[in-house]
Amino acid sequence: MKRREWLKTTLGALGGAALASDLAAASGGVPIVNGAEHAWVINNRRFPINAELSNCPNSKPVRNYSMEHLLAEMKVHGIDKVVISHVCYYGTDHSYTSHCIKSHPDRFAGVGLLVGHRLFRADDPENPARLERLMKRDGLAGLRLSPIYDKDRVWMNDPVSYPLWKKAEQLGAVFNIFLAPHQLREVTDMAERFPGVKVVIDHFAMIDITRPDSEGIDQILALERLPNVYIRTSLHNSSKEQIPYRDMWPYLRRVYDRFGPQRMIYANFYELLIMKELIPFFTAEDKEWILGKTALPLYFK
Repeated sequence: MKRREWLKTTLGALGGAALASDLAAASGGVPIVNGAEHAWVINNRRFPINAELSNCPNSKPVRNYSMEHLLAEMKVHGIDKVVISHVCYYGTDHSYTSHCIKSHPDRFAGVGLLVGHRLFRADDPENPARLERLMKRDGLAGLRLSPIYDKDRVWMNDPVSYPLWKKAEQLGAVFNIFLAPHQLREVTDMAERFPGVKVVIDHFAMIDITRPDSEGIDQILALERLPNVYIRTSLHNSSKEQIPYRDMWPYLRRVYDRFGPQRMIYANFYELLIMKELIPFFTAEDKEWILGKTALPLYFK
């Protein structure tokens, strides 16, 4: 079943029109924060997509996923705030992400792209200054680092990256990390070396649940000892099933048992109902944290 079809069916089963207010009530009055969406516009002279990057990561965008679209989706789902993960179509030009944040600072926060595949090199001495400009001038909360696109090249915990992380500590930045399971040791090294940087693991580190050892889950759980590490609860990437991704629920439970809700962050519009209505082991207080209280101080400062 496609996501939209599932949402429509589930909304009907749960009461439809009243659901947005029910979700807000379930968060105990705490704003609901969607921890990750992208935003872009096509055929826009003010915010042109980089032609050399228009096929990242897979294909050229054919429709808008604009600020206005996000606001409309937020209204439908009863979501108060969204963290915009700067999309690779724009490369290191953060004009549109910054435009969204500055247009609605009470609704949007963002993380940018700076270092890695088809971006600036990790050893570029200007990276710390670039991060400072992104945060102070453009209004971003930090960066998304994506070593997953450089699987055969280690740069995240190379000493050349230390100045960027040191600057991130000074600025109070948050780093979202999109990586493969074998790269978790790099996160462990840097999160321990720079405890002032808040680190959010994206997409369950793309664990492979088809492997006998469920590759990656043990390394994720081992990160619990580092108090500056958080887990984003996105289930869809590692799931081998259709929505609501029930094959990922046991792994979500293991993360929940180890990290607790205070270090878990909900993301993606279509996963809100899963987190709010379907996960049987979340208490009402857990949902307050996962749906908003954890993310708020990290991204909205």
